[in-house]
Order: sequence, then C-alpha cells, then structure tokens
Amino acid sequence: MKLIRDFYEKDARLLAKDLLGKVLVHKIDDILLKGKIIETEAYIGTIDKASHAYGGRMTQRVAPLYGPAGTVYVYFVYGMHYCFNIVARQEGMAEGVLIRALEPLYNVDYMSQARFNKNYCELTKTQMKNLTNGPAKLCAAMKIGKNNNWQNVIENDELYLEEPNYSDTLDLKDIVVTKRIGIDYAEEAIDFPWRFYIKGNNWVSRL
Repeated sequence: MKLIRDFYEKDARLLAKDLLGKVLVHKIDDILLKGKIIETEAYIGTIDKASHAYGGRMTQRVAPLYGPAGTVYVYFVYGMHYCFNIVARQEGMAEGVLIRALEPLYNVDYMSQARFNKNYCELTKTQMKNLTNGPAKLCAAMKIGKNNNWQNVIENDELYLEEPNYSDTLDLKDIVVTKRIGIDYAEEAIDFPWRFYIKGNNWVSRL
C-alpha cells in the first residue's frame, strides 16, 4: 500500500526513523525497481548546520526542501553523484530525510546492470554489498537523478514509497541511532544523533 500524506507530515527525526523498513519504488523503462529503506539521516534547516537550508538559506538548489511533505529533493555532489531526500513536515519548514541505504528487493539484475554492467549473480560478494549501501550508490542502482527533483512521492505513480508486503515488523530494538556521516564542517551538529539504521542489515553504509 502506498504511503499517504499524513505519514510524511512530521518532524524529520521521526520520519527518518519511520521510513526504516518501508519500500522505495521507482518505475523506469517499464521496469519496476524496489528497495527496502534500511538507513536514513534527518536534516532540519532551522537548527542544523549540516542542512543545506541552515539559517533560512534559500537558493534554486535547495528550494525543494521548502516544498510540501513528500517532495523529492535530489542534489548533485562531487560533480558525479546524486543523493535522494524526502521532505518532511509542512511547506516552508525545510526539513528532510536523506535515504542513505537500501536493501535491493525487486529487479535486482536491472540495478546490478546499472551499477556494474553485470547481472546480480555475476557480482562478487563485495559488489553485492556495494550495490545500494550508500546514498549515491542507491541512486545509481534505482536510476534516480536530477529529473526526479521536485517530484512528490505522494502524488507520483512512478516514484513513491509503500508499506512492505512481508509480515516482518520492525521493533525499536532493531533500530540503531547514531551520529551522521560526512558532515565534519557542521560544528555542534556533528554530534546530533540523527542517523538511523536497521541493526544487522548487510546493506548499512557504515557501522
């Protein structure tokens, strides 16, 4: 079942935790790709020096962060990689969640071809783990890019989130809470415990 608006209209820290175990779906080239969200990070513009919108910063690049809940914010890093975020709360709040890692679920060969030009069964164990265990890696595997920027996962029928179709439930004891990664410039925000991941999952980007 596709997730509805009420699910996204909450504090980014709550959304980041609630997104764990949900399924990201992208339909492209008539192929349906699916991955389970297993790692996230929250960003809150008003108080967070790691946020692209800190201090009310408003540029063309960060404008999607100020959109309504469920808006997709895709940004480009290092001149070669995309990162995928989902906006939380209400319009104008500049809160978002970075999807850091996925467990590949459906049409994994397509993802593998996109990343390594090989079918999944041809990958080494290291390549299998590296398929979607990072924000840029999952974007490459799921074919998420700049064209998805400003889309809304609530309204979109090609890029959206859904409840898992398996019976496993995620218990609070299965969620690890820790500091975020790669934000050494962010002063006191370095220590905010706003990264969440599913304990024991093979596709976590970094322990």
